[in-house]
Amino acid sequence: MADVTLSAVSPERPGRLKEFWSYFRENRGAVIGLYVFTVLVVLALTANIVAPWDPTLQNRGATLVPPAWQEGGSWSYVLGTDPLGRDILSRLLYGAQLSFLVGIGVVILASTGGILIGLISGFAPKWLDTIIVRIMDIILSFPALLLALVLVAILGPTLMNAMIAIAIAYQPHFVRLTRAAVLSEKNKDYVISARVAGAGPARLMFITVLPNCLAPIIVQAALSFSNAILDVAALGFLGMGAQPPTPEWGTMLAEAREFILRAWWVVTFPGLAILITVLAINLMGDGLRDALDPKLKRS
Repeated sequence: MADVTLSAVSPERPGRLKEFWSYFRENRGAVIGLYVFTVLVVLALTANIVAPWDPTLQNRGATLVPPAWQEGGSWSYVLGTDPLGRDILSRLLYGAQLSFLVGIGVVILASTGGILIGLISGFAPKWLDTIIVRIMDIILSFPALLLALVLVAILGPTLMNAMIAIAIAYQPHFVRLTRAAVLSEKNKDYVISARVAGAGPARLMFITVLPNCLAPIIVQAALSFSNAILDVAALGFLGMGAQPPTPEWGTMLAEAREFILRAWWVVTFPGLAILITVLAINLMGDGLRDALDPKLKRS
């Protein structure tokens, strides 16, 4: 009997993945975003191999060297150097590692806490649900970056504290999204049947209801990932995130502000790195929304 059940269920997952990909690839922008994001992830993971120089190595005899294709440039420094003679290409590659690490950390922290609180709120009594919703409304009344700035000022200006602060600022989005999904699912027949069959609150939350609420949460996680990269760069630019000489994109922009007119490359390349990364993730998020939301699926 167990063998029959397994054989009947196992082909279902490949079918779902095939259906997901068929909807996802209809969005050309999402596919392009996926390819660009994949290249960026590979470059970030292989930065130790690909980067030609140590990102913190200073060469005072090669400060503000222009890109290799410009007059005065050198192929030893393909994208040029910064005011301290550090290779910009190497710093961009190592900065990608930090940006993706922060993005992943923010999404994990914000989604884990947000999903848990959202599930509790959706199944809680009316009074507790009201308290949780009002607390989330208060947090959402502050702009995310401003709230992150306040929290970093309290905790101290480090990359880890910036990640924690941004995660706290993003958590209410996951709470509200999970709560709304739970409220729409918990009175459906399959949940009532599980409750009648004797399923406890924990089983109802995590086994019965949560898997059917994941589609919008996945889309929100993708968008939060890109927003986290933007916000950590903003905090770094303001001096409240990663501290020099850490090769972080926002910090690179902050260090190069006074050299914008003399050396365009010191601000252009970090800015392009942020732009391309965030755009690729947002395009992927649009594709995920189209593929996972049944209301948006085209027949």
